[in-house]
Amino acid sequence: MAAELTVSEQIIAAIRRLMRTVDLHSRRLFAMHGITEPQFVALRAVETFENPTVGELARAVHLSQATVTGIVNRLEERKLVRRAREGKDRRTVQVSITDEGRRLLCGTPRLLRDRLSANLAELREWEQTTVLATLQRLAEMMEAAPVDASPVLMAGPIESGADATPAGNEHTSEDLV
Repeated sequence: MAAELTVSEQIIAAIRRLMRTVDLHSRRLFAMHGITEPQFVALRAVETFENPTVGELARAVHLSQATVTGIVNRLEERKLVRRAREGKDRRTVQVSITDEGRRLLCGTPRLLRDRLSANLAELREWEQTTVLATLQRLAEMMEAAPVDASPVLMAGPIESGADATPAGNEHTSEDLV
């Protein structure tokens, strides 16, 4: 019979369970639709904000402009979005969704972050604050580097044509989007 887990071991197991859930969801989304969650979030924002610039899109999805540029590059390669120079200032590039992008959005299941957000919204304010404080403290205890973290759940490397790396090379979080 296995020994009971200590409280700290249970906490670590719960963190691992969360990480595994995000990883499995990300892999399933990519396998079924060929798109990562950050790409999906950006695609949805392009549709919602009707022809945003890359800078506007970056602000909308809480990612750096460089990261969003990479996302838009991959979405454009898949013909899910297109870029066009519009208006008087020809330096301004706007991103628009294609019919193929709209079809993909219609056929893609609800994102894990959306389900989590809906469940968190059902908690009382003090419960939400407690969850936030606990997670922030855990991040400190794990000495998590201060990063520009967006509210997009993403997992480890997902191998695909443009995103695959040679054996031994690791993806950065920027590569995963």
